[in-house]
Amino acid sequence: MTSTPLADDTANPMPATRAIVVMGVSGCGKTTLGGRIAAALGYSFVEGDDLHPAANVARMSAGIALTDEDRWPWLDRVADTIRTLGATGCVVSCSALKRAYRDHIRAQAGINVTFVHPEVDLPTLAHRMETRPGHYMPPSLLDSQLATLERPDTDESAIRLAGILSPEALTSQVLDHLFDIRLRTADV
Repeated sequence: MTSTPLADDTANPMPATRAIVVMGVSGCGKTTLGGRIAAALGYSFVEGDDLHPAANVARMSAGIALTDEDRWPWLDRVADTIRTLGATGCVVSCSALKRAYRDHIRAQAGINVTFVHPEVDLPTLAHRMETRPGHYMPPSLLDSQLATLERPDTDESAIRLAGILSPEALTSQVLDHLFDIRLRTADV
């Protein structure tokens, strides 16, 4: 077997993956990048923050870091969303900070999920969080998120990016990677 581009790529220009989670700590650009990827692919975009139970939002608004127990119901909602929308394509923003969270999302969604992780340095994250209007996540919780973060391993279906690049450049890199996966997995 060899890998080669599909003969009908122009008729079916979609990547192999139909479910994408843009992950990372608060302020890394999940919403901006996720919305751009979804628009480029014609997929649905779901803001993962909107899937949090009200109690989680209240805790974070009060500057209280979430525990694993707080996160599991939210991660179930993320997976349910992917399972529901994945057949037609979806992008969801979700911190997915630990491998166990990503594994849970994959298992509960029941379909292939690609994670996209824009990695951003601490000063840039702090600046973004301090200057964005109307978000409930206070900058004081950034340290706890960074302490919890387990970057995706090479054996995970994940794309790691230099998150300080422009949204346009990041979107282009993700699309290039997604279509490269499709071309490499097309068996003749």
